[in-house]
Amino acid sequence: MPENHERELAELLKEVRLIEVQSRRLVSGVMAGGYSSVFRGAGIEFDEVREYAHGDDRRAVDWNVTARVGRPYVKKYVDERELTVLFLLDLSASMSGGFGLWSARQMAARVCACLALSAVKNNDKVGLIAFSRAVDKYVPAKKGMGHALRIVRDCLALPGASALTDLTPALEFAATVLRRRAILFVVSDFLAQGWAQALSLCARRHDVIAVRLLTPELQPPDAGLMRARDPESGRETVVDWRNRRARAAYAARVADWRAETTRSLRRARVDLMDVPVPRVHERDAVARPILRFFRMRELRGTKR
Repeated sequence: MPENHERELAELLKEVRLIEVQSRRLVSGVMAGGYSSVFRGAGIEFDEVREYAHGDDRRAVDWNVTARVGRPYVKKYVDERELTVLFLLDLSASMSGGFGLWSARQMAARVCACLALSAVKNNDKVGLIAFSRAVDKYVPAKKGMGHALRIVRDCLALPGASALTDLTPALEFAATVLRRRAILFVVSDFLAQGWAQALSLCARRHDVIAVRLLTPELQPPDAGLMRARDPESGRETVVDWRNRRARAAYAARVADWRAETTRSLRRARVDLMDVPVPRVHERDAVARPILRFFRMRELRGTKR
């Protein structure tokens, strides 16, 4: 057992280093500047009180200080640039396995790595809430490359306490531990129900982005008979993919799920980043959905 554990740990560290190298290239290359232009500080914060000067906004006058000293003084504010980025990562059984080059969990780790390194580069703090049916682990937000890499390692290695998924406890926990406005990336396949209200409440205080992992098995496979097993419930069934009615029913069910999820996110005023998991190696598989999301946010900002 110890030898197997050491081998597994070595493979994990190798994977973390590989993701770090790839993410650094993306952050300093095609993604450079995208993060900082899309995510800005939560607002302004008080800096000092100074004497009134011609051209100052009269609404900024501090009447208490003015009355005390007999001359007009105004409050000065500065941009609040530092952000807190928190990843809510789904560890349920449906995030593992699949027909892709990587599992949804491995793809999620790569996306989180790119976003975490971008945040660190901008001197922001990053943290993690890992969940399955409940909150499995909380890593408070901190600055620094070492902390970001710890989060990447946890994204890959943390075991889920349950095979089932429930986003509500993680969203409620995030709303409790975050005192100030933050950026929340909810990273999941969203193959669950009952999360809409909790997500909507969370989005009232925070900038919430849903990162939806789309695995290849959402498309009917090119195969004949296949024994399929639900990773969360354990229920097994045999499907004949040569049957047109079976293929059409499956495609319709997936389309309904995607449409309903998208509607729920839109009603909650939550932005969506769809991340397809590739079947084979693609050069821009990780960067493409992140850049598409950045462009969407920038274009929407210019229209406001």
